[in-house]
Amino acid sequence: MTTPRATAELTADEARRIALRAQGLLGAPDRRSGVRGVLRRLGAVQLDTISVLARSHELVPYARLGAVGRTTVEEAYWKDAHAFEYWSHAACILPVEEWPHFAFRRRAYRDRPHWNHELPEGVYERVVKQLRAEGPLTATELGGAKRTGEWWDWSASKVAVERALTYGEVVCVERRGWKRVYDLAERAIPASLLHDELDDAECLRRLVRLAGQALGVGTRADIADYHRLKGEQVDAVIAESGLVPVTVEGWGRPAWADPAALQSPPRGRHRTTLLSPFDSLVWERARTERLFGFTHRLEAYVPKHKRVYGYFTMPVLAGGRLVGRVDPAREGRALVARQVTLEGPKAVPAVAQALVEAAGWVDCTDVRVERVDAPELRDALVMELARALA
Repeated sequence: MTTPRATAELTADEARRIALRAQGLLGAPDRRSGVRGVLRRLGAVQLDTISVLARSHELVPYARLGAVGRTTVEEAYWKDAHAFEYWSHAACILPVEEWPHFAFRRRAYRDRPHWNHELPEGVYERVVKQLRAEGPLTATELGGAKRTGEWWDWSASKVAVERALTYGEVVCVERRGWKRVYDLAERAIPASLLHDELDDAECLRRLVRLAGQALGVGTRADIADYHRLKGEQVDAVIAESGLVPVTVEGWGRPAWADPAALQSPPRGRHRTTLLSPFDSLVWERARTERLFGFTHRLEAYVPKHKRVYGYFTMPVLAGGRLVGRVDPAREGRALVARQVTLEGPKAVPAVAQALVEAAGWVDCTDVRVERVDAPELRDALVMELARALA
């Protein structure tokens, strides 16, 4: 693909600030639109099974809005058909109005020749019939989620309902105790949106545009990664997506920006907060290093003896920079920082502030520090925490 001439040249700092504003982490938080506004701004909020302070889909709006009640978060996503769950960057909560734009992916699943799980004859039809008569239901209520205790060994009913979800015949309408609750799409998706009429090109143009808006500015790889598109899919539609080509100092590769993001300098208050490892600001490792000079890696699935920063390492955002890492845990009413990594002495107040705010959100009354990678900064951090908690 021939890259058109750039319409703007951005410094690395301008690109970083544009990205922060696009992600809702620079400027006044949009409290009026709340959690639903965060979802629509980001276009996708990733789900994950790990829960330390809270689950990732709760941490994402918390990072932008502050101490939003956790029940409020769940209701904002699921009540009154405002969202649906589907495969985007990973398993994600998506704004319901984007249902038509995932038609390309539903078609691809329907045309898929091979699956990891076999589906016995007649089970798919039985599950759909049961949902029509009794839904919404969990996989357990449909006949069992697993055949054995192994997490991958799904029952026939679970295979069938997950297949129906990928096809778009079934949707997840909420999470109950982390279990998906399934219902027929015809009941859960507004009738005006329940169609697969858009061709692949129109779907892809929309998702590329949404990714560009959520990123503010990004490379081809950044934009493709946001909704897990292929590079060639991005190439085919980016010229008609509404994004404009730009160059960014130090990036060494073509980039595209949301034209609205270029119209005014990004200004305003920076959030100081812990970020979920699955936050869309830090989804893509190479982008995080390019924007912030900061290496971010989830180590939950790394053997314990090989971890560098901890099990559920949460980057600390302050002043528009990533200034440290915290591996948190909870013990009773205490938030425990099992391991803290600081990017220098100036990070101490920000990390303390982020820890105290997070503790209050999850109803902890104390913050305890176990290990600081720079031992000479441990006393300063403990004193800053004591001051903030007093």
